[in-house]
Amino acid sequence: MSRAPYYAPQGGLPPQTQLLTDRAMFTESFAVIPKGTMTDIVTSYLPFWAQTRVWVIARPMSGFSETFSHYIADVAPGGGSDKPELEILAQSVLFVVEGQVSVTISGVVHVLNEGGYAFLPAGCDWQLKNTTEASAKFHWIRKKYQSVEGIEAPEPFVSSDADTPITYMPDTDGKWGTTRFVEPDDMRHDMHVNVVTFEPGGVIPFLETHVMEHGLYVLEGKAVYKLNQDWVEVEAGDYMWLRAFCPQACYAGGPGKFRYLLYKDVNRHMPL
Repeated sequence: MSRAPYYAPQGGLPPQTQLLTDRAMFTESFAVIPKGTMTDIVTSYLPFWAQTRVWVIARPMSGFSETFSHYIADVAPGGGSDKPELEILAQSVLFVVEGQVSVTISGVVHVLNEGGYAFLPAGCDWQLKNTTEASAKFHWIRKKYQSVEGIEAPEPFVSSDADTPITYMPDTDGKWGTTRFVEPDDMRHDMHVNVVTFEPGGVIPFLETHVMEHGLYVLEGKAVYKLNQDWVEVEAGDYMWLRAFCPQACYAGGPGKFRYLLYKDVNRHMPL
């Protein structure tokens, strides 16, 4: 049974009568990209991708994202790519939020519906096509893999949000949990892309301040998020980037679940 709905940007362009005031924020420690900024005019196109546009919501740049890039891809019927990744060291996670895509991994075709998840290690042979009559949208998170001598590289795999159980945090009465697609102690992986779920009234009860860089895309619901010194209202379709050690906390007031797709870098020494 699916855990959808997942919010996906619809593009378009606001009317000339719309006020400019919005919740977009870009600071030294965090950024908030509201869903209303993801219009037609801020999309990009990629080499060897047919009938596909992307919203780039994170990219490596000094003072911002240091470890990863994050796209939301919109693939029209018949679109896709036989040569999707040009960086040999780049690993990827795909997460489908609208429609259906077919991902071919080393010659084997996997159909990913909404909530479908694919991990594609560095150097993996993969292709993606939209063979349906409706558009498809998916998140594409990329990170350069940090290999470690004596630890084998991870294998590709396909999963889904619906088929992966939620692991609830201790002492939270089932209010706060994480859908983990990779076990935290699997040293082969140097990034995690998970889904975090808060039931109404759920909180992060302290200011998390840690080394992991975060990218958070709100899939469902709304909440108030503490980012450094600011409380920010966020809702489905918004994106947050948090620099390493940026204090963070959350209160999900309801009325429904608050869920987000979470990227973080893990399991490696700090470069010196």
